[in-house]
Amino acid sequence: MKKIEAIIKPFKLDEVRETLSEVGINGLTVTEVKGFGRQKGHTELYRGAEYVVDFLPKIKVEIVVGDELVEPAVEAIIKAARTGKIGDGKIFVTSVEQVVRIRTGETGEDAI
Repeated sequence: MKKIEAIIKPFKLDEVRETLSEVGINGLTVTEVKGFGRQKGHTELYRGAEYVVDFLPKIKVEIVVGDELVEPAVEAIIKAARTGKIGDGKIFVTSVEQVVRIRTGETGEDAI
């Protein structure tokens, strides 16, 4: 099992969710986060004063999938989240040792 964490632009969330659903992934966790990478934030004008916004709003999507769904899921996220501009985000794939569904006690891939 693998955990896929994707940091994406907020307006791409619906597209990513729909594309993941098309490849058979129905459950996901979404968190509103802030951060920056190479783009190092940007400047904005507010009431005539310019100020720097260091941390940009992003969305973190987390899913846990069986090994056979890792590549389709990653490709689906890339397809849906890419704009071709700086700040499109990143995808992290890590191993998951154990999953337990609290309600039923199911473990492993049955719990996903």
